[in-house]
Amino acid sequence: MNKLLTGSIAAVAMAVAVPALAADMAPRYAKAPPPAPIAVYNWTGCYIGGNVGGARARTEQIQIAKVGGVPAIAAPGNDFGVSEGTNFVGGAQIGCDYQWPGSGFVVGIQGMFDFGNIDSSHVVPTAFPGFPVGSFVSNNRTKDIFSVTGRVGYLFAPQVLGYVKGGGAWARVDQNFVGTIPAPFLSESALGVDRQGWTVGAGLEWMFAPGWSVFGEFNWYDFGRKDIAFVAGPTTVGAADIVRTRLEIGQALVGVNYKFNWGGPVVARY
Repeated sequence: MNKLLTGSIAAVAMAVAVPALAADMAPRYAKAPPPAPIAVYNWTGCYIGGNVGGARARTEQIQIAKVGGVPAIAAPGNDFGVSEGTNFVGGAQIGCDYQWPGSGFVVGIQGMFDFGNIDSSHVVPTAFPGFPVGSFVSNNRTKDIFSVTGRVGYLFAPQVLGYVKGGGAWARVDQNFVGTIPAPFLSESALGVDRQGWTVGAGLEWMFAPGWSVFGEFNWYDFGRKDIAFVAGPTTVGAADIVRTRLEIGQALVGVNYKFNWGGPVVARY
């Protein structure tokens, strides 16, 4: 009888212990979770976007003649001076990129337009007959900046593109000279003058979400020298001037782009 009771107790104990032991061992043999998805970023496609930033314009002026062939009479050296001005600018850009298959290189083309009144003024350091030195002030305004550039970049990370750019540039400027003696008066002006030149720049762009990216860049514009024939004002003394003007602009921008990918949006790969 004792043997039967002892065997029954042992059987019950085994029935309870085996499932518990199996439960303890189960996690060791559970199927591993799937790996996290790997994002694949595609830079091929066209985009539109906006930008904002600041620009500094530098204007140099030298009188070279008078309108109508009248000899220049300003002295000494016909130096009309230099002015620099800084202001906010903003605008938009549109372009297309192509990511070279199997590499981190990206090439593209971009058009960018920015507007803003970059104003500068300086006292003309030149004496005119009948007026002492400092009697005239030159006012300069750069209103619009437009560029078409090629862009070459390299992906330092799948989402981060470093690039350089370069190409042609255009700007529109207003200029005038104001006399100060005996009272302020408009001497001569040149409005809506178109300038052509070149630009180079560099920047970084980060694709922070499928199709969306932000960038920061610096651009340098050189519009060379241009001989500008001014128009005489109502109180101009003598003929208006022809002024050789050089324009340079430094520009820093931040912006955002939305890309229409040719190869599809960012996808997950396992």
